[in-house]
Amino acid sequence: MAAHPLVSISMPAFNAAKYIASSIQSVLDQTYQNFELIIYDDGSSDQTREIIQSFSDPRIKTILTDQNQGLIVARNAIAKKAQGKYIALLDCDDIAEPTRLEEQVAYLEGDQCDMCGSAYWTINEQSGVRKKSKQKYSNADLKALLTIGSPFCNPTVMGKAEIFKELPYLQQHKHAEDYAFFVEAALKGWRFTNLKSRLLTYRLHENQISVVQGEPAREVLKKMQLHYLEGMNIGSAYCPRPMSFMDRLRYAMPMIKMLNQHIRGISMMANYEIYARFQFRGNGILTPFTRLERLMVSTVASLYGRLA
Repeated sequence: MAAHPLVSISMPAFNAAKYIASSIQSVLDQTYQNFELIIYDDGSSDQTREIIQSFSDPRIKTILTDQNQGLIVARNAIAKKAQGKYIALLDCDDIAEPTRLEEQVAYLEGDQCDMCGSAYWTINEQSGVRKKSKQKYSNADLKALLTIGSPFCNPTVMGKAEIFKELPYLQQHKHAEDYAFFVEAALKGWRFTNLKSRLLTYRLHENQISVVQGEPAREVLKKMQLHYLEGMNIGSAYCPRPMSFMDRLRYAMPMIKMLNQHIRGISMMANYEIYARFQFRGNGILTPFTRLERLMVSTVASLYGRLA
């Protein structure tokens, strides 16, 4: 094994006794083995710490705190401690597929991108239903979709360690710190990819932070959404939101044009998804016409982006 691990796996944990053993084991079972797993126990009051300490693998490194300081502090502390060339994110309630590290390392070592997510499975803990994710994969599509939300499943992401060290998560972005991080990385020019392989099983359960954060997350998302548009010289007036047909002529269509000028190679389906945010839902008998409008605009925008 190399003197330093190539990959540092970041796993913050808080009261995760129900799931963390299977998450840790999914890392130890990886086909790629040159890694360190850094687990930050954020003041858990259940058996999380005891479960972590029951694993004896020397690649597991721990940061233990007695007071809960939150996810942002945990992630930044792990990034600071990480020795790897790459940092891979993994939540303490998710399962990494056995080839996850191998496939992402191969892609990143090929210098095809700087930050790499993947397709994934979701499993509903209550119903047991397992579903495939629906992703976009190219750098252009992922950066375009940042105008309406995060195009990554965060715990699938592996990226160059320098990105995480240069762009620490900020408390002012609490509840949507992942989206804010991806926005800043995009504005810095880092290259994105989602692999088509399903490299993670993402648990859906009622205790997830993403389920309970609500309105505070939407406020941060809106602020960073505007910041991202302004970073591409697209004014806040063009921010995607439901509006009338006449306003779509005034704002939505020019926005799609400007976006395709700034980001070359956006697919028709990504343009389609973005333009849909300018339309109202539940149009009744007008639905076929709004869909046709969406299809026409997205098709023209994609052709324009390739030919301009």
